[in-house]
Amino acid sequence: MTKIGIMGVAGFMGRMIAKQVHEHPKAVISGGTVLQGSAEEGIEIATLCQLHGEAVKTVSDPRSVISASDVVIDFTLPEVTVAHARIAAECGTAFVAGTTGLTPDLEADLAEAAKTIPLVYAPNMSLGVNLLFDLVKKVAAALDDDYDIEIIEMHHKRKIDAPSGTALGLGKAAAAGRGVSLDEKGVLSREGITGAREQGQIGFATLRGGDVVGDHTVIFAGPNERIELTHKAASRDIFAAGAVRAGIWAAGRKPGFYSMTDVLEI
Repeated sequence: MTKIGIMGVAGFMGRMIAKQVHEHPKAVISGGTVLQGSAEEGIEIATLCQLHGEAVKTVSDPRSVISASDVVIDFTLPEVTVAHARIAAECGTAFVAGTTGLTPDLEADLAEAAKTIPLVYAPNMSLGVNLLFDLVKKVAAALDDDYDIEIIEMHHKRKIDAPSGTALGLGKAAAAGRGVSLDEKGVLSREGITGAREQGQIGFATLRGGDVVGDHTVIFAGPNERIELTHKAASRDIFAAGAVRAGIWAAGRKPGFYSMTDVLEI
C-alpha cells in the first residue's frame, strides 16, 4: 500500500483526492494538511471528506505529513507548493505537484527539489489532456507557419490564474513541435489596435464563467482549412484520479523531474 499525504486536504481538490485515495486498492491516506487555526484542523479526514474508516486527523504542520508519507500530492498555491517540495526533498518523500500558475522561477525551484526526490509536475493530470499535449506537438511539427496557432480556454468564474496552466502547457507543446520558444512566440492576450497577426505567433484567449470545469481548444488555422483539437472536462474526478495514479507511480522511483507523459508512458 502506498502511503499518500494530501496537502490542503480541506480544499476542493484535496477532498476529491482523498476520496480517490480512499477508494484505491493500492493506496492509503497517511495524513492531510489544513490551515493553522482553521475549523478543519484536528478533525478526522473521514469526517471532513465524508469517507468511512479514515481515522487519521488533519494537521497544520506539513512536515509531519510529508515525513509520514511515501508520496504527497499538492494542489495548493504556487509558493506553498514549492515550500512543500523543499520539505519533501529534505525528507526524501516523493512529490506530485498539480498546482497551476507557477512562474518560471518557481518551476526551477521544483526542478531543484527533483534532483533529490522523484517529483511529478504537470499542469493537468488527466489522461485525455496529456494525450492532447502529444497530439498538439505532433500536429504543430507537421504544419508550417502558414497555419496560425490559437488556444482558447474556459474555466469557472472562481479560477484565479489566466491563461490556465493547461492552456500554457498546450502552448509549450505547440512551440516544441515548431522548434521555438513559447516565451518568444506566445501572445497571452490582445486588446486595442494590435495590427495584423505576426506569422508564427501562438495566441491565447481566456474565458471565465459559471461552473465550467475546463474546456481547451487548440486551433490550427491555415489557408482554406482549420484543424481544431478539443478537450472538455466534465468532472474534476479526472484530475484527482490522475494525481493518485502519478503518486503511486512516483513512490520509490529514482530522483527526477517527471511529467504525466512519463507516468502514462506516452
